[in-house]
Amino acid sequence: MDLIPVVGASALLARGSLQVLVVADLHLGLEHELLRGGITIPSQTGLLLDRMLDLVEEVGADRLVVVGDLKQGVPYTSWQERREIPAFLARLSEQVRVDVVMGNHDVGLSDIASDAIVHPPTGMVLDGVGYFHGHTWPSPDVLRASHLVAAHIHPAVRLLDPLGHGASEPVWLLGRISPSFQGEDGGITAGSILVLPAFNPLCGGYLLNAGKDEERGPIMRMIDLGNSSIYLLDGTSLGTVGHILAAQDRAPRRRPRLPRTGR
Repeated sequence: MDLIPVVGASALLARGSLQVLVVADLHLGLEHELLRGGITIPSQTGLLLDRMLDLVEEVGADRLVVVGDLKQGVPYTSWQERREIPAFLARLSEQVRVDVVMGNHDVGLSDIASDAIVHPPTGMVLDGVGYFHGHTWPSPDVLRASHLVAAHIHPAVRLLDPLGHGASEPVWLLGRISPSFQGEDGGITAGSILVLPAFNPLCGGYLLNAGKDEERGPIMRMIDLGNSSIYLLDGTSLGTVGHILAAQDRAPRRRPRLPRTGR
């Protein structure tokens, strides 16, 4: 089994007996949530659909797995989601079988996802890979898979300039299972876990190099974060989370100099 990030996209190709395209955190209907807060953004569902259809064709996918949070509204399903998600899944299913592992935002998804196979939040195993969203513990079967793929935390880093400012970038997070972690039945066999970046570019991210310890579900307890490798979407390696944090601690911070004014 080969797990190959698709360069330039928040998508993974799991290549074994099947060609499986893997994405996560689409958060369809996010625009409705923003509208409730007074921010108006046109629906991006059509753009995300076009991008996904292109990727399915590009990698020759036999299956498409969405690793949670296909929808945004929780605990409700918005009018936007009821209108757009059935058509979104119907169009995708014309080209490829779609499997969705439920995430914490996918309450009520089964009612509007007749063209997809919906799996429980505890995850699914396909071709030796265990997929789970990450907001709750995976099942023992998932933990016994040869590889683990998760999502949920929207991994990102902030690349700082000398003044300590910078934009955040989505990243891939690849780490080993922490030696201190034990599965529910002690039967974990996977040695590593790959955490997907969010497919929807409007989603925020969990800054891995912010030095914060937030409760983001079991992923952060399962993974040996300091020794985990991070990669930008173009494939650039940024080293490990620990290396970046150490470099930030050593980096001098310059104070901005104000221009002199004449008297």
